[in-house]
Amino acid sequence: MAHPSRPARRVLISGASIAGPALAYWLDRYGFEVTVVEKAAAVRGGGYAIDIRGTAREVVDRMGLLPRLREAHVDSQRITFVDGAGGTVGSLQPEQMTGGEAGLDLEVRRGDLADALYAPLRNRVEFLFDDSIATLDDDGDAVHVVLDSGTHRTFDLVVGADGLHSNTRRLVFGPEEPFHHYLGHVFAGFTLPNEFGLAHEAAIWNEPGRSAVLYAHEPSERVHGFLTFTCETPPFDAFRDPRAQRALVTERFPEQAWHVPRLMEAMREADDLFFDIVSQIHMRTWSRGRVALAGDAAHATSFLSGQGSSVSLVGAYVLAGELATHADHADAFAAYERRMRPFAERNQALATSGGTVVAPTTREELDARNAAIRDPRAAARTMAIAGAAEGRAAHSALVLPDYAQTGA
Repeated sequence: MAHPSRPARRVLISGASIAGPALAYWLDRYGFEVTVVEKAAAVRGGGYAIDIRGTAREVVDRMGLLPRLREAHVDSQRITFVDGAGGTVGSLQPEQMTGGEAGLDLEVRRGDLADALYAPLRNRVEFLFDDSIATLDDDGDAVHVVLDSGTHRTFDLVVGADGLHSNTRRLVFGPEEPFHHYLGHVFAGFTLPNEFGLAHEAAIWNEPGRSAVLYAHEPSERVHGFLTFTCETPPFDAFRDPRAQRALVTERFPEQAWHVPRLMEAMREADDLFFDIVSQIHMRTWSRGRVALAGDAAHATSFLSGQGSSVSLVGAYVLAGELATHADHADAFAAYERRMRPFAERNQALATSGGTVVAPTTREELDARNAAIRDPRAAARTMAIAGAAEGRAAHSALVLPDYAQTGA
């Protein structure tokens, strides 16, 4: 649907997770020549489940992906909370915490979403796997790129959709630290054998400032384990040292209650341990010259918001539409930011309003949450603690423009 008087523009997208392929889909549809570079050897499959809610659901509907994603829906049905001694506090439906809408929201494995986004592009868009951007030179008229493989290419525009720790952002805007907003939590994720009889559910054990989670998408041989804890300063020294990561997590979870010992054992043995801090990206602008950022690279919301993938899908749709609508990339980037920034920031705010449900930081917060969960008549109070009502509003806070009607 490219404008007939406008030549296709060459765009390089860095990152093939969620925002990158979604952006590639829409740019290709609007007649752009798209290349995606991805440091992994292939689109990454599997992974934990993510939610697609509100405006993002409309995006995947417009992409024609709803039937496939409905088939991949994992349908989590309950979240059970466990106290420090291992006793059951009570259970909630996921929607009571997230503000989602049962029957409308989609919950799919990250890898299933990535596969669904990649499938319509595999024969239309150039993908360069096992490679990454080494240098960028924006001379005002084009961006000259050298890849790690030694390949030299020239593009009209470059978009960094390469995640929280974006390489593109570093190359263009400088080190991550000025844009990094640490939320005070550290987490470790891994898989372990499903010895617990869990299916379509999660179980969360809490002590103040710490949580241990078991999460099963469906009846299967493996479940996801997550360990989170508060930490006053980010443990940067542990980032490059898996032994230090395991030692730090072990130190924070000495309890012999519930399944904590089994989780600790599995964490120490895991070959898929993912260790990081809970944080967001806050930037004054998402573009510079002919380079722009999308998804977590521009506005990571953190997993405490539950909205990272949804906001990325919406941002990709908006960025592509504005580039198709405006002849000048600077005007397009400015329009993209005007539309997306309020939506992204409102969803970022969910990370601080809802965090006390999954990871209460004080004894008072934990006792208040448990009291609300134990009392079935306290549903309104539970929703207030969870920020569910605000979540529902934030998920749909942006009305999608119909760029097909703008002449794009």
